[in-house]
Amino acid sequence: MVKQLKVTLRRSTIGQNDKQHATVVGLGLRRIGGSRVLENTPAVRGMVKKVMHLVEVEELAG
Repeated sequence: MVKQLKVTLRRSTIGQNDKQHATVVGLGLRRIGGSRVLENTPAVRGMVKKVMHLVEVEELAG
């Protein structure tokens, strides 16, 4: 059973550097309040860690 992460954009990317903006887009987030359910992989974890100050993360079981 693979755990999943629900990632929600809570703050705007305005004023952030280009790499952080690209990371948010890479996670599939478009607007504040938008969410995506993603697989819990090391790549996704790394992306979330890079923009942790902009997003909210919940672990989902399965």
